Amino acid sequence: MNFFSRFGAVFFVSAVTLNAYGDDQEKGKTPLSSSTQPSDSVADEVVVYGEHKAYKGNFAPLEIPQSDLTIDEEVLRNSGAVDLNQALDLSASVARQNNFGGLWNSFALRGFVGDENLPSNFLVNGFNAGRGFGGPRDLSGIESVEVLKGPRAALFGRGEPGGTINLVTKRPTFEREGELKLTAGSFDTYRTDIDWTSPVSDSVAIRIVGFYEDAESFRDTVETQKQGLSPSITWRGEQSEVTYELEYSEQEIPFDRGVIAIDGKLGVIPESRFLGEPGYGPIETEVLGHQLEFRHEFNDDWSALVGYNYRDTSLKGLASENGFGDPDADGNFGRFSRFRDYEATYQVLRAEISGNFDTGAVEHRVIVGIDADEFENDQVALRDRTTDQSINIFNPVYGNSPESSLNLVPQIDRVETQESAGFYIQDQISVTEKFDIRVGARYDDYEQELNNRRSSSVSKQTEDQVSPQLGFVYAVNDSVSFYATYGENFRPLSGVNGVTGEGFEPNQSTSTEAGVKFELNDGQLVGNIAIFKVEQENIPGVNNSTDFDAVAIGEAESQGVEIDLNGEIADGLRLWLSYAYIDAETKNEFVDPNFGFTLPAGSPLLNIPENQLNIQLVKQTQLFEKPFDFGGGILYVDKRNGFFGDDFELPSYTTVRVFAKYDVTDDITLRLDVDNLFDEEYYVNSFSDTWVQAGAPLNARLSAAFKF
Repeated sequence: MNFFSRFGAVFFVSAVTLNAYGDDQEKGKTPLSSSTQPSDSVADEVVVYGEHKAYKGNFAPLEIPQSDLTIDEEVLRNSGAVDLNQALDLSASVARQNNFGGLWNSFALRGFVGDENLPSNFLVNGFNAGRGFGGPRDLSGIESVEVLKGPRAALFGRGEPGGTINLVTKRPTFEREGELKLTAGSFDTYRTDIDWTSPVSDSVAIRIVGFYEDAESFRDTVETQKQGLSPSITWRGEQSEVTYELEYSEQEIPFDRGVIAIDGKLGVIPESRFLGEPGYGPIETEVLGHQLEFRHEFNDDWSALVGYNYRDTSLKGLASENGFGDPDADGNFGRFSRFRDYEATYQVLRAEISGNFDTGAVEHRVIVGIDADEFENDQVALRDRTTDQSINIFNPVYGNSPESSLNLVPQIDRVETQESAGFYIQDQISVTEKFDIRVGARYDDYEQELNNRRSSSVSKQTEDQVSPQLGFVYAVNDSVSFYATYGENFRPLSGVNGVTGEGFEPNQSTSTEAGVKFELNDGQLVGNIAIFKVEQENIPGVNNSTDFDAVAIGEAESQGVEIDLNGEIADGLRLWLSYAYIDAETKNEFVDPNFGFTLPAGSPLLNIPENQLNIQLVKQTQLFEKPFDFGGGILYVDKRNGFFGDDFELPSYTTVRVFAKYDVTDDITLRLDVDNLFDEEYYVNSFSDTWVQAGAPLNARLSAAFKF
């Protein structure tokens, strides 16, 4: 069954239940429109719509029985973040994972990561967009980053057990404004950003966001180049709105597995030491994505939302990689080479309605929707592990293993297709003025086909899955609410069961959470304290360390406490605080599929710190009667397991960053950022003791922004 026929089948089954999508004025929702006069606009009057939260409903923060953290544009700007990894460092619930030599984003939320052979999945405006091979995500064109903790399968479908990351993009604003920003920084880093939006008529507006960056790095010989463009157009009518967004980017990134530990000790070779082969050139990645969204409001209570997303990504190039053996007494260290040609396409179609109605004295706010998606992952890889490609880690000489000397043989040649169609419903019931119950469930029909072209074999599997959710919210008053929630989640696994020859059973998880949400300082300061427990099963492993038959038998558990607090604590003084304590470990004994280690119950999961803290303070004042902001932040990351099944650990670290921003005129702003102020030596993630990613030393950036 193809993509659109699957969507049509689900639509037919559920069409009778679909009615509309709406916003409630009394329960944190906004009316359809109002008139406003835009500055410097070609239109005399435009319609301004309330801010709708696509595919999540529209609830006030204290009404949601789950922990959400929104990193808005101001917080991102104050932190100096330019890519998704830097943004996610602001949430202590998120831990960095093996980033595939710097070629993608990989992170764990509440102790759990997704498929280690694919980038971590994230959403863009509610659509799955992290799957694929488009390189690490730049924040150009991103307005805010939402950390949606806990399982979200009941609305978004299959996903990660610890939570979901959703990126909200910048869209046309019906005001004419623009900004050009030029940045120069350490390691010969040069970057240009542009953001311009304007109305075209009283009902049409456009926005163009783009960037270009050319940068060397603290890593020897490593230089990256990337560029991207994100134009969008919005049409607004009396009751409807249509938005189209395009995403395009190209990146050239040398494949870099990082440094190695000698006898379990880091720092023996400098953090700058690159052990790959520069002559192989960079890996090239490309993204071309399209997103179309239609929203129609029938009245103040009901409206509908339909969206389609298509994304085509690719990754191609040759790389030299650190081996897994120890260097000899003279420092000669083995490497191997791999050529990759990866392509992926992903498309999603969603249709949703939401609204509110009463049954007697009880109010209901419902979300009903259907969706279908298709992910095609085509991978070809050639590898050479026989040719001597060794390098001396103490005195590296590049170029001794030219591409012409390699003996590359096929390693991977397969295409995997995942198709899914789902129907979901959620109802938040206001039993009293203070007590709400949220109930919901999602049904998924999932199909997977893996065509192994090397062995001329095809394996298929189909799954039906129901993902329920149940939550409670009690409002003590207008500023404090308590909540509790339970949810189930599933995530398909790539690959084939080595015993049955069929696809793996999906990864399953359950999550419970309870907490308190509060607002202080007349709502200027908001916070959340949560305790949680996540249980996961069907983790990939192998039968034993001899035959390496792949099976999904592992079990793990994560539990912990989170504290998030952000907002204004005094006049002109803003605080961002995020802390998490996470205890994540295996719950049964199984054999690791990568290195054949037997993992006893209680083994710590990879790259998960028990304690993580991010604090940011920003003071807003004036200097010579012009706005002047200054501040800084502290990131603390506890020690972590650096090699699953081994006792190798990454040490804890603390980094400090500071910034100052001054408005020279109404249209010109200067900004200075200094990261790792005290030049801390630290390591952000690893996969083994020979694949360890070092953090950047002391570095600075100076930027000038010009408004037009």
